Amino acid sequence: MKNASEKIVSNPLIDRLPPHLKQFIKPQNYELYTAQDQAVWRHVMHKNVEYLSQVAHGSYLNGLKKTGISIDEIPSMYGMNRILKDIGWAAVAVDGFIPPAAFMEFQAYKILVIAADIRQFENIEYTPAPDIIHEAAGHAPIIASPDYAEYLRRFGEVGSKAISSAHDHDVYEAVRELSILKELRSDQENHELQEKIKNAEARIVELQNKKVAPSEMALIRNLHWWTVEYGLVGTLDNPKLYGAGLLSSIGESKSCLDPEVEKRPYTIDAAYQDFDITRKQPHLYVTPDFAQLSEVLEEFANTMAVRKGGYRGLQKLIDSKSLGTIELSTGLQVSGVFKRMIKNEDNEVIFFATQGKTALAYRDKELIGHGAATHKNGFLSPIGKLKGINLAIEDMGPRDLQAYNFYDNERIEFTFESGIRVEGLNVTGMRNIHGKLILIQFTDCTVTYKDEILFAPSDGMLNLAVGKEIVSAFAGPADHHSFDLIFHAVPAGRQESDTKTIKPQYSKRELAIHELYHKLRTYREDDKINVSVLEKMKLQVMEHYPEQWLLVHEIDELLQ
Repeated sequence: MKNASEKIVSNPLIDRLPPHLKQFIKPQNYELYTAQDQAVWRHVMHKNVEYLSQVAHGSYLNGLKKTGISIDEIPSMYGMNRILKDIGWAAVAVDGFIPPAAFMEFQAYKILVIAADIRQFENIEYTPAPDIIHEAAGHAPIIASPDYAEYLRRFGEVGSKAISSAHDHDVYEAVRELSILKELRSDQENHELQEKIKNAEARIVELQNKKVAPSEMALIRNLHWWTVEYGLVGTLDNPKLYGAGLLSSIGESKSCLDPEVEKRPYTIDAAYQDFDITRKQPHLYVTPDFAQLSEVLEEFANTMAVRKGGYRGLQKLIDSKSLGTIELSTGLQVSGVFKRMIKNEDNEVIFFATQGKTALAYRDKELIGHGAATHKNGFLSPIGKLKGINLAIEDMGPRDLQAYNFYDNERIEFTFESGIRVEGLNVTGMRNIHGKLILIQFTDCTVTYKDEILFAPSDGMLNLAVGKEIVSAFAGPADHHSFDLIFHAVPAGRQESDTKTIKPQYSKRELAIHELYHKLRTYREDDKINVSVLEKMKLQVMEHYPEQWLLVHEIDELLQ
């Protein structure tokens, strides 16, 4: 048995985590696992290992050993981290579902996110809620394969940049609530619980039927589902299991190989195939090898705003109403909640604006003096080339600037090709490491476009962002230290999840059942088998607890 006072072994990867990820880490509370929980783990693992040795990817069984996962008892974070450190990974316990962006970012740091709870006895074959069987016995063993481990890391890196929508957050909350209700252990009347489950399922159906364009996060979560969670590898005729959802489900690990479950070649098309977390999957995707997973991921990444930028990328950030970042051609990064853009007839962004706290950065490091405290009321700037000047501002050296009358502490007036006009007192400029201008500061400045005043002298100092175009747009800040991200969740205005997992409260009957499981576990560990006592216990269980087939199974196992 594990010692309740054990602490998680410090792993360098966990130590490196930024505070906004550390906030999701919870104590495992190993002492809360009941003897029944331990029996559920043993049963699932014994059945799985026996069966999966024939149908799982070759790295599965070896991975169980490499990741320190025991077949006979629930693993502790203590033991897992001690062993995972040797293969360059770590594990942390969390409270059920966490926001998708955070989940992805943990993967990018090579950290397995493990829901510490374990499924109920009634849901022993499958549960929609993340639990330690799914996470530890499903995800962990396969990362012993270097190719797959690198895919998982890279997926987290790409996925954490995906832009979400308000609809994504609503779906996340609905799925989280349903998963919690389905694993609920409480004394409330069963019909009340069933009514709540029915309402939660109806909410998910309502959201799924809502006609909204899928966000980047929705699409990449589809890829994650059809590979990391429910992926098959090999040939269409003889696939092997590697997805954690399959590896951790007694029922679906077998039924997924039935001819009735359609097997499709894995391509980028999987990004556009939705899934239902509450049911067994009617179709699955088969990749010939783990290298194909990485190829499809890169193909998808090439469609994302993080690589495309432009007005479409900025529009995605505006629609998300969440904290995001654009990067200009000079490398200047602007992080905030974007509210507006102006385009020209060629759909090129010529002006953008944020609202609320905004920070400027270069190479993911905040520019000194340009954090959220400086730009607490938002940030705006025109971008593009100047009218009648072939040389872009960012390419101008000191002599070029003087040639075009850009003198420090002198008034200047200039017009962009877009027609945006700037007039004000030129204070100074800031260059990047390559000597290119990235910011020019003006006071007593007016910015106009057609008949609209975009910036007036009363607005304070104008920090003109220098850049011909937006080359990248992605979710989250460039520098995580620029914002207080503790309990920050998308969309903006929301904080931590509205739904909480519920800790078990056991009835007298349940406590009596747990005591019987505890006795059996003690007999097994002490190797003291009293046949007559066990036979009496079996009769007692069959008479008073007829639904407890696992108790009978445990007794029969000891009698044999």
